[in-house]
Amino acid sequence: MKSGKPKVLHPIAGRSLLGHAVVAARAVKPAEVVVVVRHGRDDVVSHLRECDPDAVVADQDEVPGTGRAVLCGLEALARHTGAPAAGTVVVTYGDVPLLTGHTLAALVAEHEDGDAAVTVLTAVVDDPTGYGRIVRDDAGAVRAIVEHRDADDEQHEIREINSGIYAFDGAVLRDALSRVGRHNAQGEMYLTDVLGIAVQDGRTVQALQIEDTWQMEGVNDRVQLATLGAELNRRILLAWMRAGVTVVDPRTTWVDVDVRLAPDVTLRPGVSLHDGTTVATGAVVGPDTTLIRCEVGAGAEVLRSHCAGARIGAGASVGPFTYLRPGTSLGADGKIGAFVETKNARIGEGSKVPHLSYVGDATIGTGTNIGAATIFVNYDGVAKHATEVGDHVRIGSDTMLVAPVTVGDGAYTAAGSVITEDVPPGALAVARARQHVSAGWTRRRRPGTASAKAAEAAAPDDPGHRGDPDDPRDQQPASEGPQP
Repeated sequence: MKSGKPKVLHPIAGRSLLGHAVVAARAVKPAEVVVVVRHGRDDVVSHLRECDPDAVVADQDEVPGTGRAVLCGLEALARHTGAPAAGTVVVTYGDVPLLTGHTLAALVAEHEDGDAAVTVLTAVVDDPTGYGRIVRDDAGAVRAIVEHRDADDEQHEIREINSGIYAFDGAVLRDALSRVGRHNAQGEMYLTDVLGIAVQDGRTVQALQIEDTWQMEGVNDRVQLATLGAELNRRILLAWMRAGVTVVDPRTTWVDVDVRLAPDVTLRPGVSLHDGTTVATGAVVGPDTTLIRCEVGAGAEVLRSHCAGARIGAGASVGPFTYLRPGTSLGADGKIGAFVETKNARIGEGSKVPHLSYVGDATIGTGTNIGAATIFVNYDGVAKHATEVGDHVRIGSDTMLVAPVTVGDGAYTAAGSVITEDVPPGALAVARARQHVSAGWTRRRRPGTASAKAAEAAAPDDPGHRGDPDDPRDQQPASEGPQP
């Protein structure tokens, strides 16, 4: 992978490769799940504790090979349970993210119904290069698995390949692994040798052949990671479309495995839904929208926005070009409009923040309107402070609400005000300097400029260009010439 991160921790569709493997394994309801680790051991175990705390960890030693990995897993399992593994033992890999629990369940059923010692998952492919070959006898029974490097010319022509995914009889597996050597091209302890040993002992060895070869594909580099990620996303979208979700452009839509969508949701082009996001029926998301850990209510619309950790109520609208940060909650039928950023903001039912505003660490009641370019000034350079705005409040455009401050129900603030003190319910707060007009200022102080010429053309007879002789702000020293 050319990465400081262990391969199995790389994610696709919102879940690590290891996470996908564990979810598939848990789908067959096993008594125990054992994860064998080596490279990046501490990082892998730390992640495993997050995604499956009950999994048993087994450390592989210096002896290489899949057979040795499984033996280390069996030994760790015996220490954990106090008894050798019995019944069916399923072996799979941490880098096959498209493998499903349904397929593993079918493998177990095939194995137990056939009373087999070993059942291997196989597929027929056009190009088997690099894969172990399934060797059968004239009657079609599985006789052995030969790794690509150890295969002869005739065996290289075999197109049925080994997935590396097996169901074993626990007792047979333990006995056979004690007899597996390392006499092969790679000097490894091959798990595939167990099949040959079982055949020699007269045990039943069989195969379950599947047509969906994607489930056997592993990840060894970033190219394969992207390829499998795209295929998994295609399958996720296909399932949602069949469940009643409209996906306008599947080529540009990405949905994680843990996202939940209701029927009649519409996803427009350029949508990315991640990390447990839920979207209720009738909602429209996109175009060009990313939702992370968000909840979108029924009939809501989110347009060209980036939202993380936000709750958007039923019938509400968000966007375009809106940034909802964690802790944002927008009530039913509310609105957060263009070029608005919110953080830790609870905005009540029917309230609106239409445009060009920042709302941080705030509570806004119902039916309130926040005028354009309003800023909730929540940070004093040391600590964050909260602002409370009541029900049916009208905040004038370009108001600064300097926290901590409260604006009572039904109150108004005048446009351009800097509110530093509480506003009682029903009051009008005006906090700005009184306007002063210096007539003729442009022609007097900026003569010869385009602005002065425009002013003269608009009011050629305006005596106000001489200014107010009683206002020092309008006086120009006699020695001062034209300004550049």
